[in-house]
Amino acid sequence: MNEWLKNVIEKIKSLWAGWKPIQKAIAAGIVIVVIVALVIMFRGSSKPTTVPLFNQPITDQVVRDNIAYRLDAENVKYTISSTGVISVPDEATARRMRTILITEDVAPSKIDVFSQMLDVTNWSTTDFEREKNDLRRVTNQVKQHIETLDDIASADVVITPGQNALFAEQRVPASASITLRFKGGSNAATDRKKIQGIQKLVLRSVSGLTEDNIVISDTDSNILNDFAGMAEMDRLSLIERTEKFKLKLAAEKRAKVIKTLQNTYSEDRVRDLDVNVDMDTSKVNSDKTIHTPVIITDQDPTKPYDTTDKREHLVISSQKVTKEWTGTGYNPEGPAGVEGQNPPVYSDMSNVIGKSTETGVTENHVVNVEHRVEEKMPAVDRVTVSVNIDGKWNKITDGTGHPVFVREKNIDALKEQYPDWEDTVKYRFEVGHILRIYTPLTTDELEQTANLIQGAIGYDSSRNYRVVVTNIKFDRNDLQNSEDEAILARENTRKTIMLILIGVVVILITFIVFRMISREIERRRRLREEEILRRQQAEREKALWDAKQEGMEVTMSVEERKRAELQENAIAMAKEHPEDVAMLIRTWLMEE
Repeated sequence: MNEWLKNVIEKIKSLWAGWKPIQKAIAAGIVIVVIVALVIMFRGSSKPTTVPLFNQPITDQVVRDNIAYRLDAENVKYTISSTGVISVPDEATARRMRTILITEDVAPSKIDVFSQMLDVTNWSTTDFEREKNDLRRVTNQVKQHIETLDDIASADVVITPGQNALFAEQRVPASASITLRFKGGSNAATDRKKIQGIQKLVLRSVSGLTEDNIVISDTDSNILNDFAGMAEMDRLSLIERTEKFKLKLAAEKRAKVIKTLQNTYSEDRVRDLDVNVDMDTSKVNSDKTIHTPVIITDQDPTKPYDTTDKREHLVISSQKVTKEWTGTGYNPEGPAGVEGQNPPVYSDMSNVIGKSTETGVTENHVVNVEHRVEEKMPAVDRVTVSVNIDGKWNKITDGTGHPVFVREKNIDALKEQYPDWEDTVKYRFEVGHILRIYTPLTTDELEQTANLIQGAIGYDSSRNYRVVVTNIKFDRNDLQNSEDEAILARENTRKTIMLILIGVVVILITFIVFRMISREIERRRRLREEEILRRQQAEREKALWDAKQEGMEVTMSVEERKRAELQENAIAMAKEHPEDVAMLIRTWLMEE
């Protein structure tokens, strides 16, 4: 095999050497094209396949963006081609997202969602078979789409196509019956929005199907799409949401107010803060015409009082008519040549001189007319806030800054110093405890606090808002008792530490004095021993001197000579290092 490969390589080299440059360039180009084609083929085969979400491109930019946003919310990977076709990784994902988009009214209404599954036909199939097959496929597709929802465990779908007839009363409309089995813990059976989404999915699947001919039920035969009967449930749901909103609004206002008060009075003094929010949940429609005065001059914002010039009405046109007439009395006879038929009263007034004056004024006024159509939605009707703030407990201290304890030995002096000590609201005067005085909030502080709360909640007197600020003393006996015990324990600990320190100082001073006395005794004893040695040495030297004077030959043994040298060295060392010599002598004595 190796020989064959070597022969092939040698032949290629010989051929390559015999080729002209143009032939070499052509061969190199062919090799490069083959390599590029192989790379493109491998990349195309390794590219993951995708499934179109809809069988038609979506050209509407708004609809395409809404679909893309919903796909992102479900963490689905997708691609959008230049023509507007949205593709997802697989058919299961496409079916699930198609169902979600239809139930939430996000899918484009002009696209037939199910036609892409029903376009497979055979030229030999009859119309009856085609209709049955289409119905079966539609039923299966609707079932699969419904079961892709997270709340649905399984679904039974029965679709009956409509039957056309010549007369309208003989036509049979299409109908659909869906039985749903829900997963454990699902609330889809009571969620109107989810049931409506399933109903919309079925409506999009069958042509000619109306909402009245769709029945959606659960396994207990309860009709779920009876939305008229769900009005009471919707009302209860609205009440529940309203109560939650009231609690949320009250919690927000309470957090805002109590934080402000605790920053002002401290957290321990502000504990009780109740906020109640009343809401009018009724929905009222009103159509009314309001006549308002005509504003001639607007309010001057720099003036605290009302500067507007208002008129109830303005004259838009005026007409004044004055008629005066002087002549004979009234003679209302008939036309000329006809005998008059005057009543007696006019006949008596015939040819009487008279005077007539008529004055009339006609004015047309204009007023402000406002036609208002309102729909009153649930809104906050009233807010009430009540808060209790504790006063201050101050400890009475002596001149050194230490708290004053009420004891049997000083109780009489404290009673004379504080004559109103029996006022338990103001003082805590108990034996064995610290003397404390209570300072309540003043009226001005209560009013200012109420104004602060009113500004924080947006006080509106027209809505009967109410803010109550009280100063009721908290029961702090347990806290004060524990504090008194802690302070008393610290005082006892401090006294104990002081006594221990004094004892340690006394012991140290005693040890130092004892050490000094011992060293003095040791020094004197050493001096006394040195004096004895010195005398003995002096006596020995004197004896030697006397013997020498008498002519006696004195000889010292080796031992005596060594002893004398040792004594001399010991004396010299004792002078230079007296403490070491003392220790050495003490050691000798102990050994002996």
